[in-house]
Amino acid sequence: MQEAAVHYQVLGAAFAVALVLGAVMRRTNFCTMGAVSDWINMDDLGRLRAWLLAMAVAIAGVLALEAAALASIGRDTLPPYRGASFAWLRYAVGGFVFGVGMTLASGCGVKTLVRTGGGNLKSLVVAAFLAAVVYLMYTTRLFELSVTSWSEPATLDLARFGVNGQDLGALIGAWTGLEAARAQLAAGVALVAVLLWFVFKSRDFRASFDHILAGIVVGLAVVIGWYLTAGPLGAEWREYAIMAGEQRPLRVGAQSFTFTSPIGDAARYLAQPGDLRLLTFGVVAVGGVVLGAALQGLASGGLRLEWFASGRDFAAHAAGGVLMGLGGFAAMGCTIGQGVSGVSTLALGSFIAVAAMIAGAALTMKIQYRLLDA
Repeated sequence: MQEAAVHYQVLGAAFAVALVLGAVMRRTNFCTMGAVSDWINMDDLGRLRAWLLAMAVAIAGVLALEAAALASIGRDTLPPYRGASFAWLRYAVGGFVFGVGMTLASGCGVKTLVRTGGGNLKSLVVAAFLAAVVYLMYTTRLFELSVTSWSEPATLDLARFGVNGQDLGALIGAWTGLEAARAQLAAGVALVAVLLWFVFKSRDFRASFDHILAGIVVGLAVVIGWYLTAGPLGAEWREYAIMAGEQRPLRVGAQSFTFTSPIGDAARYLAQPGDLRLLTFGVVAVGGVVLGAALQGLASGGLRLEWFASGRDFAAHAAGGVLMGLGGFAAMGCTIGQGVSGVSTLALGSFIAVAAMIAGAALTMKIQYRLLDA
């Protein structure tokens, strides 16, 4: 039992961070789908800048952790953001499908959790459909039929080209001969500088406490997630898992916050609460976000039950949950998992996935508005 203490230390810390994350997201109305909607429909970049600020903070934090040797993120993360297997088509198609889904569902995976915590029963239904798809991906041939059948032939093994990973440092280093770590640092610093310049050049954004708070908190949460799982405590955690034998908990490894597969994992844990192996970093993150949002709603008096306005509304949200499950699983992450955690590693696949998510959401919004005008 004493050896298992490190496992619960990691999970407890992750839960605490997710609790704050849920509360702040609800307080500030941080929403990646909303960011795209504001941009496309109102030419308002406030929430998009908050998302970009989260990316900048996360990238800077990961660069600092690795430069100071406080975390060893490497290429064997969950999911393998920096891996040499470059599934570019999977990132693009999965990201696009996820973008369509989050628009139909009125929010991405983490926004679904935040709204559930706030009493939105529509989001609970979305989460149920998303979880069902993830469960089927793990337990049936659905993943093989819906993803690997078309993505595997297009996947590139970068190692065959002398590149040991898809992070910008590895790619630039292979092409220029620079040391990969130095190339990664240079690329990361340059990208952070550009992002911060774009984010803070807006006077309106500089005056928005909520947007700045949201971006900083989301970015820092991702950095803390990496430190917990890839730092000294994370090394002990992985060692414990190896020694645990048949009682080894699932999904132990370097990782940070993501909310597609963990929603499915959370549903699986709720179905078998006695099996503590199923209590993972992602599961406690899901619970923390929901509870954090609920507590913020109670404190602000903002809890409100909400149900579907019509059968058409139900169908759209259900379809959105299914598409987010399919797309998020294929893209190996959501707008937080790929859009902040993945981007923080400077993985090329993460940038492709995020661009595809934005494209899918934007196109769906345009179609929706065309249908409204028809």
